[in-house]
Amino acid sequence: MRSSVLSLLATVAFAQAPVAVSVHANLNDLSRSILASALKDGNPDVRAQAVEALGLVGPREPYISQLEGMLDDKDVAVRLATVTSLVDLRNPRTVAALKKALADEVPEVSFAAAKALWNLKEPAGKDALLAVLAVDTKTSSAFITKQKRDTLRMIHTPKTMFMFALKQGIGFAPVPGLGAGVSSLQGILADPSVSGRAATALMLSNDRDPQVLTALRDALADKDASVRAAAVHAIVLRDQPALQGDLAPLLEDKKEAVRVRAAAGYLRLEWIKTRKPKSTFSKQPKKSAAPLPSK
Repeated sequence: MRSSVLSLLATVAFAQAPVAVSVHANLNDLSRSILASALKDGNPDVRAQAVEALGLVGPREPYISQLEGMLDDKDVAVRLATVTSLVDLRNPRTVAALKKALADEVPEVSFAAAKALWNLKEPAGKDALLAVLAVDTKTSSAFITKQKRDTLRMIHTPKTMFMFALKQGIGFAPVPGLGAGVSSLQGILADPSVSGRAATALMLSNDRDPQVLTALRDALADKDASVRAAAVHAIVLRDQPALQGDLAPLLEDKKEAVRVRAAAGYLRLEWIKTRKPKSTFSKQPKKSAAPLPSK
């Protein structure tokens, strides 16, 4: 299958416009197929990776409906990732979906939904958090205990503490209407085998230095899967359609975490490329008419 993608890329490089459009359509179909298949995979880790990747793709169908459907997944980790990605794909249905997650029987999921709603300044989120604060139930105490235990463990593990700080403090400025990929970021950092180099790639997501881009492109071929996944994530968030070709070979990566992010990223950049510019010329100052030449 790898040879087929490389063959398609070679076709794009030398083909005329109609053929290139056809090849891009094939790669779009492949990307959609990768995500759809991963969402239905029997392995919950694969489903969680796909849900995290959907946070990169942008708020549109069929991805919004696919994500909403994952709130019913039987695996807790998948539902938790879904809550985060729902915020990434913010749209008029986001609040309703998060309110559904509030009723989840697992405390961590309902609490995550409450935090998400609170961040969106929705009264339901604030009410839920106040209920947790006011009532010392098993739900609230179990969550607080787990959170405290995890935080204490991180403090004694420098590498993990660095990852925790990165996860909490990193910020993005995505194209309006597109998600910041927070769920994808958290998924990469949650992997216990994630390397310091992968974290570095994530930290450089916002750096527009050409040397950084060169390094990220090189990292796409790294032997470490966590580095490849992080490089894909960082490149996707640059929101530059010209980088689409760099992602295409990763659609056949052996690791699901890399492959699904490449698929979501490819579709994100395709969407950016096909969107009509809304204000490219409208905000330019009007030029005053040139004076008539004197006779």
